[in-house]
Amino acid sequence: MKKILVIISLSLLLINLGNQSFAESDDILVILHTNLGKIVIELFSNDAPNHVANFIKLSENGFYDGTIFHRIIPGFMIQGGDPNTKDGDKSTWGTGGPGYSVNAEFNTIKHNRGIVSMARSTDPNSAGSQFFIVHKDSNFLDEQYTAFGRIVTEESFETLDKIASVETGDKDIPVNTEQVKITKAELVVRSDVPDLLELSDPERITIPITSSSGSQLYENKALDIVFNAPEGWLLQQPEKTDENSPDVVAVGPKVGPINPVISLTITNAKGKSLDDLIQEKTEFLKNALASGNLEIISQEKSTINGKQAYVTNARGFFQSKGESYNVQFKEVIISTTEKFYTFAYSNGVDNFNDQISRFEESVNSFKITSEPIKDTIDDFSGKTEEKGGGCLIATATYGSELAPQVQQLRELRDNTILTTQSGTAFMTGFNQLYYLFSPTIADFEREQPIFKEAVKVTLTPMLTTLSILNYVNIDSEQEMLGYGMGIILMNVGMYFVAPAMIIQRLRK
Repeated sequence: MKKILVIISLSLLLINLGNQSFAESDDILVILHTNLGKIVIELFSNDAPNHVANFIKLSENGFYDGTIFHRIIPGFMIQGGDPNTKDGDKSTWGTGGPGYSVNAEFNTIKHNRGIVSMARSTDPNSAGSQFFIVHKDSNFLDEQYTAFGRIVTEESFETLDKIASVETGDKDIPVNTEQVKITKAELVVRSDVPDLLELSDPERITIPITSSSGSQLYENKALDIVFNAPEGWLLQQPEKTDENSPDVVAVGPKVGPINPVISLTITNAKGKSLDDLIQEKTEFLKNALASGNLEIISQEKSTINGKQAYVTNARGFFQSKGESYNVQFKEVIISTTEKFYTFAYSNGVDNFNDQISRFEESVNSFKITSEPIKDTIDDFSGKTEEKGGGCLIATATYGSELAPQVQQLRELRDNTILTTQSGTAFMTGFNQLYYLFSPTIADFEREQPIFKEAVKVTLTPMLTTLSILNYVNIDSEQEMLGYGMGIILMNVGMYFVAPAMIIQRLRK
């Protein structure tokens, strides 16, 4: 079965040897000269010695000269270091490297703004030359990617912001590539850089990261889909190399021998029915079953969100680079008249059940966006409501430019506010009051698009003030109360005091 084999290739962690030893580099900095300014990078040789040595070697050899920052996502990161961006076809950008890989050196450095870290595929040991610079704190990457440096001058941060703000097109590729070109990578001694910032040690993880049980809304207008993906998992849209390669991949934190992976593959039905596809799959699987490397646990037809579906559970035994893996899979094919949507989940056999509920949530939340909304909408409280109720915030911002901001607030609520007693008490009281009127207004929003737009405009100032909490450190009940009361008073001023003063002034 091609789809299962594709997921196998995404899930297996290929072990590549190739660590190299270089001179100590504590006093060596790398300057990336770009057309928008310089980026000065100091390196953490104690935390990631092999990655630092590799980065120095590539910089010294001119490997990065002429490459561009080919993937730019403002508020997240800028990514560069692919030699294919020098003269290769754009369809190959993001796939190039030096011809070898460096084993992972995951460490406790937090992926805060300005941190330089190595890009990789789903295989932790697949880093080569591509790297990224964090634009805004992205701590869901912590301990999943090798942080090996940070930018250390004011100009560097200004250049980072300039690059992050350039216009981009498909796949986050910059429209004007000359703007974001690395003209030269230069090695310098620390003492030769006069304008270094006085920075403290990089912030580190002091407690183990716990897997989030929440979800993040993934919407892709080009693919005409929307579904909930596990919160904190890395979402990728890999290059579509053939019809059976995944369109969307979500990679979770590694707990067992491999990373858990959820993928979605979209194929054209081409006049085939679901029964025709099942027959093709049965024929294709005969050889794999005969070899003993694949075992079918169960196969059955089902119905998901009113659509025909076919569910397969299987497990397999695989070897790669001298390592053996027992992998379990679940595949769900959702059938429409025009396309087949195949969700697949893979994980180590011993850890398979750990994330199966999150996979099932992704499948059950799946919608084709061009179809009328008639199932469930993920609301701001983290619940799902059938049509006929719901959350006015989620309904007003659903599919709009504010949807990412609402997702950030969900994460803020789960990871910051609900970790304090005062925050939990406030959210409990707020939800009780909020849901007295929210479902009624949300229903009216669905019926009246103009009213929905009015609600969205009205909510924008409140969402903006709440986003302030993303940029502060809350480590105690007192800080939570202080910031919380300040934001409440700010909203009272915006929505009540200021209008009252304006009305009073107009009357006079």
